[in-house]
Amino acid sequence: MSEKEDFYSVLGVSKGATEKEIKKSYKKAAMQHHPDRNQGDKGAEEKFKSIQEAYGILSDPQKRAAYDQYGHRAFQGGGGGGGGFNGGFSDFGDIFEGVFGGAFGDMFGGGSQRSNRPKRGKDIPYQMDLTFDQAVFGHKTEISLPRTEECNTCGGRGAVNREDVESCPICKGQGQIHRSQGIFSVATTCHHCHGGGKIIKKPCHKCHGKGESRKTSKLAVTIPAGVDEGFRIKLRGEGEAGANGGPKGDLYLIIRVEEHEFFERDGLNIYLSQPISFPQAALGCNLKVPTMTGFVKLSIPAGTDSGQRFRIRGEGVSDVHGRSKGDQIVEIKVMTPKKLDARQKELLKEFSDLAGDDTATQDFFGKVSEKVKDFFG
Repeated sequence: MSEKEDFYSVLGVSKGATEKEIKKSYKKAAMQHHPDRNQGDKGAEEKFKSIQEAYGILSDPQKRAAYDQYGHRAFQGGGGGGGGFNGGFSDFGDIFEGVFGGAFGDMFGGGSQRSNRPKRGKDIPYQMDLTFDQAVFGHKTEISLPRTEECNTCGGRGAVNREDVESCPICKGQGQIHRSQGIFSVATTCHHCHGGGKIIKKPCHKCHGKGESRKTSKLAVTIPAGVDEGFRIKLRGEGEAGANGGPKGDLYLIIRVEEHEFFERDGLNIYLSQPISFPQAALGCNLKVPTMTGFVKLSIPAGTDSGQRFRIRGEGVSDVHGRSKGDQIVEIKVMTPKKLDARQKELLKEFSDLAGDDTATQDFFGKVSEKVKDFFG
């Protein structure tokens, strides 16, 4: 078995990378290797799965700390893609095996001793791409999910008939052979059953004795309203099949939200930059402002400055639990005309002459001049 690639290398970041750097690198790598962009490319599909798994660990401070200390062994049996970590190693032997290697693992009965016991299936991370609107209002869809499932022909036994499965006569179903060496009891993997603890006389013709097969399943998913970038949804029991009768892992939907042409989001609030003309800003006006649910009337008072913000209550995003709702913030952007005809220039010149010196501007530059004089004495 080839050694698993380092999670930091998978995402292309250093071990000391910040959360922001990890997220940025993950987005770039996930988009590059996404299966939808690489149809039929098995290599890209595997790379995408590795990227998802790496991000699932390194984006979680607790899991990242465990990974930094113990590496991939911290997540064996629990899956690394999205929440299988339950505190690290499962027993005393695992701790020694993770730190010192296989010799200590065998010495204390760790590692392969549990090979024939029920094992929980791995968790599956899945990037869920949503439009801005789908994230705000929720979304129902169907996804294609490649995963390992229990063979439906033999029921996971590896043989069609129960009588074709026997306990290994060498290790008596333990999967290991124990030998005493001084004060230690050393356990090695059984050479006859290869640690499985059982012998299949007539393997299932469909799964060839493995008890599982790789399938692509269609799965209906419901995304609640209000999810945001990086939000994770856990679907219990929808991950990889377990081994030796163990439970399935879980599926984690990792939300990625596309940018909107006009709106931006910060938490539960939605922001909109609204352009208006200079006469509208000076004289005041009534606007029909777009929101996520339609147009809303907004009154702009006379003398409004560029950058001034107005709040439209209740036109933001609902909390995923439905307990609260944000607002829409409208930021005014006063537009300066670029092209003026002769008549427009004449009228603006007349307005400038009638307005005379701008008192506010005069006061500002007067204060600046005084500050400069004081600084230079």
